[in-house]
Amino acid sequence: MSKLWSIKDVADFLGVPVQTLYQWRTRKYGPPGRRIGKYVRYIPDEVVAWFDAQPNGVS
Repeated sequence: MSKLWSIKDVADFLGVPVQTLYQWRTRKYGPPGRRIGKYVRYIPDEVVAWFDAQPNGVS
């Protein structure tokens, strides 16, 4: 398994602010993340799969 991504890593990959990812999480939207203690971590393959599943033009 590859290294887990932080919320900043995911924000950089998607080109969105970190705050946007936190807002998405409260709305049950965005790539699946897991809380590990006080941190949110993401599996890179799941982030890419979520991104690829989004329709074109989603903003």
